[in-house]
Amino acid sequence: MNRALFYRKFGLPEQVLTLEYADKSSLKENCVRVQILYAPINASDLIPITGAYQHRIILPQIAGYEGVGKVIEAPLSYQHLIGKRVLPLRGEGTWQSLVDSPAEYAIPVPDYIESKIAARAYINPVAAWLMIKQFLPKGKHILVTAAGSDCAKLLCKLAIKFAALSVTVICRSDNHAQYYNKYAIKHIKQDDKQTIEYFARQADIVFDAVGGELAETILAPDSSEFVSYGLLSGAFFQPKKRLPKVHWFHIRYYLNQISQHQWLKMFDDIWPILDVNDLNRVSLFKFNDWQEAIKTYRQPYRNNKPLLTFD
Repeated sequence: MNRALFYRKFGLPEQVLTLEYADKSSLKENCVRVQILYAPINASDLIPITGAYQHRIILPQIAGYEGVGKVIEAPLSYQHLIGKRVLPLRGEGTWQSLVDSPAEYAIPVPDYIESKIAARAYINPVAAWLMIKQFLPKGKHILVTAAGSDCAKLLCKLAIKFAALSVTVICRSDNHAQYYNKYAIKHIKQDDKQTIEYFARQADIVFDAVGGELAETILAPDSSEFVSYGLLSGAFFQPKKRLPKVHWFHIRYYLNQISQHQWLKMFDDIWPILDVNDLNRVSLFKFNDWQEAIKTYRQPYRNNKPLLTFD
């Protein structure tokens, strides 16, 4: 018996998601069946449910894009994965107790990585890794918004690793100051418009996940390149000048361009940067308490990551 969070129409996730029980159909060819242990809640999980991308979503759908679990069934050529932890990615939605995933894209989890960390190794780490590879930070001044997010933390960490000249982050609160002080990263307040404009003028690359008024403030000076990878403010923005050049980053576009070998190799680079002391701490919620988990995710100035647990 499988438990899954379906949405059969678009709308507010709390209103349109339904927890449904049903027998799992036979395993498809070249797939592995994974018993999920943990699955996180991200903005990228919730936004599609609202209908923001309905032009490319066919209903009904199971929510969730990442998680970790143990393989309980596999085709002959992947029998070595049975009993092992994997990330069941690029297949079914992960907000369910049993996920069928394309075997070739299942990512084995190293023994030294905790399951609660592995569950979060896809959306934010892969996005950060791909952006850093695409927009090389070496010898450049980097400005990053949404400092409280795991993606921002990983962007900063990778920018330093790849020899950025300086890294500055914009934050709404001081909740994450300890992390940025640890890496000697300057942090400035989101309501300090004058200081933001100053650092925007110095920036060679801006990585923005907020959009709205903040994005327009940063875009006013002639910084070199502006990478938009999210709209956490819920508001769009309109570039008013030729510079800085705006790049719209969508993870799915880049993943469509890489081979299976590159896909697997990417995680060899990602695992070493997932330090449990650097990422936001987790708050566990039983799967049946998914509404409370989403409510926690929406709390302002949150510094924890809600994780659905399937025990």
